[in-house]
Formats: sequence, C-alpha cells, structure tokens
Amino acid sequence: MKILLTGATGYVARRLLVVLIDLGYEVVCCVRDKRRLNVSSSIMDRIEIVEVDFLDPLTFVNLPKDIDAAYYLIHSMESSPKNFHHLESTCATNFRDFMNTTNVKQVVYLSGIANQAKLSKHLASRKNVEEILLSGNYNITVLRAGIIVGSGSASFEIIRDIVEKLPVMIAPKWLLTKSQPIAIRDITAFLSKVLFNEECMNQVFDIGGPEVLTYKEMLLQYADIRGLKRRIFIVPIMTTQFSSYWLFFITTTSFRLATTLVQSMKHEVVCKDNDLEKLLNIQPITYKEAIEKAFIKIKQNMVISSWTDPVHDTFLSHRLSEFIEVPEFGCYVNRKSIGVDNTEKVIDNIWSIGGERGWYFATWLWKIRGFFDKLVGGVGLSRGRKHPSEVHIGAAIDFWRVLYEDRPGKRLLLYAEMKQPGEAWLEFKIDENNILHQIATFRPKGVLGRFYWGVTMPLHYFIFCGMIRNIANAK
Repeated sequence: MKILLTGATGYVARRLLVVLIDLGYEVVCCVRDKRRLNVSSSIMDRIEIVEVDFLDPLTFVNLPKDIDAAYYLIHSMESSPKNFHHLESTCATNFRDFMNTTNVKQVVYLSGIANQAKLSKHLASRKNVEEILLSGNYNITVLRAGIIVGSGSASFEIIRDIVEKLPVMIAPKWLLTKSQPIAIRDITAFLSKVLFNEECMNQVFDIGGPEVLTYKEMLLQYADIRGLKRRIFIVPIMTTQFSSYWLFFITTTSFRLATTLVQSMKHEVVCKDNDLEKLLNIQPITYKEAIEKAFIKIKQNMVISSWTDPVHDTFLSHRLSEFIEVPEFGCYVNRKSIGVDNTEKVIDNIWSIGGERGWYFATWLWKIRGFFDKLVGGVGLSRGRKHPSEVHIGAAIDFWRVLYEDRPGKRLLLYAEMKQPGEAWLEFKIDENNILHQIATFRPKGVLGRFYWGVTMPLHYFIFCGMIRNIANAK
C-alpha cells in the first residue's frame, strides 16, 4: 500500500513516518525541500521523497496518483496572523482538488478539538480546513486532538521552561482552563490504526488522554515528577497581549506562537465521548507517563522531531537551498582564519556550537544579543539545539538555522533568524591545508542595516577573534 505523507518535516509527521515504515507501508513524503528531511539511512532507503508546495499547484506534477491513502498534516502555528487562515485554506483546497483526481481510498486529517461555539483564530482555521477536506470525493477520517505531550513538542517544552525556571509563578487565569492532553505515542497510534479501517471512514473523532486537567495542574504534575516545589498564584487581570509577552519571555516560543497558544488556551479543549479507543484497542497513557517517557528520550538523545524544526517565517515562501549561495556583492564580511592541528577535534567543536556548549567566546554577549532579540519579537537563544553534537539541514541552533552541513567536506553554514535590518550568514570550513576559515557575512537592508553593522562592528571583531581561536584550541 502506498501512503502519501504531507508535512513530512513536521513534528507529528516525523514520528508517524517511523510507525508507517515499521508497519510495512510504502511511504511517499511530501516536502518543499528534500534537503530538510533528516531521517536515518535505513529509513531513507525505504521511502520516496517528492518536492511539492501545496500553495503552488504547478508543483503537483511531482506527486504520484497511484496512492492508496494520504495524511494531511500541513499546519503552521507561527504564520502571520494576518494571512495564515488564507494560506491554510489555499493549501487544503489545492490538496483536496488533487486528491479528487486520484483513486485514493482514504484521507486522514489531524485537526484540533473544537467543541465550543467561540474558537480562537488558530482553532477556527483548523475547523475551516476540516470542512474543506470533508467536501472532497473520497473517504476521510478526521482526528481532533488538543495538547500533544512528547519530547520536542511545543507544549512539553513550554511546560518544561515555565516549571524549571520559575519557583513562584504569578500567572494568567487561562491556567485554569481545562484540557485533555495526549501523548505523541498515542497520537501516532490513532493515526496509524484508523488507516483503511472502514468503521472509521467519513467520521470525525476527538482523541485525548485519560485525564482532564487544567494547565495549572499540568504544571504542578510536571514539577512533582521533577521533584520541584512550585507555587502558582492566578491573577485575573492579564490581557491576551500581556499573557503572550509573559509566555514569550519565559519560554522558548516565538511571540507569534505565544500569541496563538494564549488565544487557544482560553478555550476548553476536552474530548467528546466516542468509542474509538475501544474500536482500535488503544489505551492512552496518563499525562505523567507521557512526561516520564519524554525525559527518557531526552536523556538518550533520541528526540526524533522538535517543534523548532519548522523554519522561521522568513522561509515561508522560499526553500533553504536558495540561501546556500552566500552573496558577495553589497555585503559586509568578517573573515577569520587559523591553522589547526587536530581537524577532527575542531570539526567536533564546530558541530557542537550553540545550545549548552555556547559560542566558545563571550557567550554572555551572545545571551545579551538573544535577550534583545526576544525584546523585539525574535526567537532569541532559548531554542537551543535538539542534539548536543549532531546537526542536520534545517535544524535550529539558538537563533541560527542550518543551511548546509557536510562533515566529510568540513563545512557548516548557518543563516540568522534573529531580528535585524538585513540578512546574515555564518560559515565554518577547513580547507586542504588544515586552515579553519570562519566567515560572517551581513547583507544590509537600507540605511538602517548599514548603521547597524557600523555600530556592532567593534563587537564583531572582538567576538569573532576569540571564537575562532577557542574553536581551534578547545579540548
């Protein structure tokens, strides 16, 4: 059986891909840039990858029509609130129209629980996509989920940030909103088991864990697992805007994601009763069990996918590969070079940059830059990195994105996702003479960009000199 998997680089799809492969399905992964799908070689040999942009029907020529089932897992919580509803509607419409030209037996869509009359923009958009997909000429199964808990999930990382950082919390009243969290392992179980199940076709099901909890209870249960004593005081005066800033500065989320989450957290996300668990023989695990299993993956450095994997909005209309050619004209460049003795050790140092390892020199200045980036709505340094010593194309490293990595070729290229009046690249490479080259390139945007470079140039000289020296000499 051939399965079409859309959103293949996303958090849920990456987890589901492993399950589908284990079940023996032939999987066709839909991505906008093949270079961004980072999976093990054992999986890569068993899948087909096609480049397609569901906003552009002209790219549909790459899609096979001999598919038996398809998963629609395209969704962005960080798109601009001004146009994400339109973008999601367009993607869904184009997908539906293409499915109508195939002999697909079933489409499966993961939506959000929407059981209240008044919905946030985020949930309303998901409901709209659901209605578009339901209008197609094919069998469809819609699964509606709420908070997803697992290693690397946005919900888990936000809860982790809040509880680990704040012994005492003065929190907004939406922490008293009820939700029904579900573990990522149960999400993939439901998604895989409804496939080709006739009793599930042309049906809409809510899926969730066995408990209904407030967000406050989720925070306190996490604290209990971690052996932390936490006090939470609820105040009724925090507006949506203030709550968004509260979440944004405390956690690793972007401001747009924080705003989207706050708007959604004001609404109860509780499942309607159904018999799907019995029908599929699935017994969802508790919230505490989901947290414990997430930490097992983290300790083993086995986090398959993360909410930070999707690229920043800068890339919504572009492919990463379009930025690999670093511009030469109209740019300011800071070049540093140094000879190295142990190239393998230096490569290890470069591939471990950022996150807990830091930036090898004046990391406190990098943290200050990250703080100011957060102040103006940027991603800051708080995203860290998913793995302490491995990187892949499209991965986030603090406020950088990996554009290109070639360990055998001794080259790593990063692109800045910080807020700034221009574009920036940071490149590391070792040539055949064992010379380490560190190249920072900035393409300014207008007069403000040139002024920005002029003001920061002394700091760049100071930081980059120390950084290349310590990368070359770090043990």
